Amino acid sequence: MTKTDHSTAPLESPDEAVLRLEAGANAVAIDLALGNVAALDLGGIAPLHRAPWLDEPEVQADKAIPLVDRRLSGDFFCLPFGCNDVEPGPPHGWTANSPWQVVAQGATWARMVLGIAVFGARVEKEIALAPDAPILYQRHRISGGQGDVTLAHHPMVSFATTARLFLSPKRRVIAAQTPLEPGRNRLAAGAECNDPAAVPAADGGQVDLTRLPIGTRHEDFVTLIEEDGRQIGWTAILRETEGDIVFILKNARNLPLTMLWHSNGGRDYAPWNGRHRNVLGIEDGRAAGELGHAGALGPSVYRRNGIAATQALGHEIVVPHVIGAIPRPEGWDRITDIVVDGGRLTLCGGPGQEVVLPFEAGFLDLP
Repeated sequence: MTKTDHSTAPLESPDEAVLRLEAGANAVAIDLALGNVAALDLGGIAPLHRAPWLDEPEVQADKAIPLVDRRLSGDFFCLPFGCNDVEPGPPHGWTANSPWQVVAQGATWARMVLGIAVFGARVEKEIALAPDAPILYQRHRISGGQGDVTLAHHPMVSFATTARLFLSPKRRVIAAQTPLEPGRNRLAAGAECNDPAAVPAADGGQVDLTRLPIGTRHEDFVTLIEEDGRQIGWTAILRETEGDIVFILKNARNLPLTMLWHSNGGRDYAPWNGRHRNVLGIEDGRAAGELGHAGALGPSVYRRNGIAATQALGHEIVVPHVIGAIPRPEGWDRITDIVVDGGRLTLCGGPGQEVVLPFEAGFLDLP
């Protein structure tokens, strides 16, 4: 989401430092230089986006571009989220821009620790592939530290042509106060509404966020607030050409926002160069939308809407997150709900349409 932020980073781990895990038909690769999910295969489906410049030597050698942007792919953990403007640091924090060390590993799982402290806190990442379902489990543990921070996951899904977006119930939709790329925004700056399918547009009309893409040659950022009282929040994308459904689950109590980054050719400068197209970032977090760390500490439209935009450090914070994908069942044109009940995850389509997957019971619960 964020633009280039010039910072002095700790030493990067070697390019070949990649952790690979497999479980049945599932496989994942973690780039230990920055801890991102560099590649993910869930039963033959590649659900996550990889930037088109990852194999370009001139981009990878350009240290003026933050590491998180040079190796933009998959999913990464942000601490803080967005602009890192309280303690000097790169966009989305050192968790997305500096090395992780594997401290324990099995064939299907691994535990790793960030090489440096963030606001005095130790950050651990646990990652595991389900052996019996197309699911990737992630859990971050933040221990100690001081101050109030923002945080979020940052998975990105791309689609070849068109897609449909489905969401757990949201009580408010808030477009970015200041567009990411002024003049390239489809959404009216600062627009608020209650319906993701009818967001005020920059041209005076309305934009339906559930029909992707929402425009051409644009960059937009919009925040959706989870409905009060929900424990599990979810997002699902039905990709038309790919013929699949990608879904993401969170605990809505510690990640009350779903922030959507619509990136579709709206950035003309390097390394984007107008070629980053049909990408949707699904950034579940606790933050103040696009306002950055400093902006989240003060009054904002998010606090006025009842969101605690920051997380207090000093105790153990656990952040569970799930990414899954299935082939689109015949006849499905919607996802109406995703339900977790003990060791079962059920995706619901239209009347009488269900897909049931094994699920790690209690994974999305908080301590």
